[in-house]
Amino acid sequence: MPEGPEIKRAADELAAAIAGRTATEVFFAFDHLKPYQPQLSGQRVQSVEARGKAMLVRFANGLNIYSHNQLYGRWMVRPAYDFPQTNRQLRLAIHNSAHSALLYSASDIAVLADEQLSAHPYLSRLGPNLLDPAVTALQVAARFSAPQFARRRLTSLLLDQQFLAGLGNYLRSEVLFVARVHPALRPADCTPAQISRLAEAALSLTRQSYRTGGITNNLQQVEQLRQAGVSRDRYRFWVFNRADEPCWVCGTPIIKDKAGGRRLYFCPVCQRQN
Repeated sequence: MPEGPEIKRAADELAAAIAGRTATEVFFAFDHLKPYQPQLSGQRVQSVEARGKAMLVRFANGLNIYSHNQLYGRWMVRPAYDFPQTNRQLRLAIHNSAHSALLYSASDIAVLADEQLSAHPYLSRLGPNLLDPAVTALQVAARFSAPQFARRRLTSLLLDQQFLAGLGNYLRSEVLFVARVHPALRPADCTPAQISRLAEAALSLTRQSYRTGGITNNLQQVEQLRQAGVSRDRYRFWVFNRADEPCWVCGTPIIKDKAGGRRLYFCPVCQRQN
């Protein structure tokens, strides 16, 4: 599933192609959304915004297209009406005179008036957005220590968009590693220093991933590995997707586990439980 950084980058790409322009045609594949086609076609796109793992396309008439990619959804920006050769199903298209913004394979799509956004079941429950520059490490640390979150396992908490918006599965493993916190712990089990490191890692890694297109490893180390001919899939992460490979810090083989039905990776030495 695309995580917050990937959705924000997709939103940036869409905004460059359609924001500030008139949507000459809007297409929905789902029958229950087709009545909105004439209401949106001919309207100016005001903005494109990422909200956690969801996206909002706002039109000048006060209507918004909400979409969540879930596991398989994918946005593409193409020249106008230049559809790619793909086996994916087109779910939504926003066309203007120069570009087409195409959403494939997603099923969670809705049209909402401005006044409906605050009551939407996903949007209304989102925690602080880690890609919002106004969100600070102190605010994130306070979330970890809050009574409603402190006694939950970190492995489930870090995937909960009500806790922090934008984190996902690869960031979960990376945040825990950089903070040097064992996956079995809860915030209530952590020292103040560990909470501080978790907050800093959640912010810094999410923002670095957004800037770099998904790289969470130390950037100086990444450059050295790149110059040595190491492939991107090998240097991209600290621990995620690196089962049995040596830890970049201590050389211990990385362990692959499962938590909440999702892959989890950690270093048993750098992330000791006690």
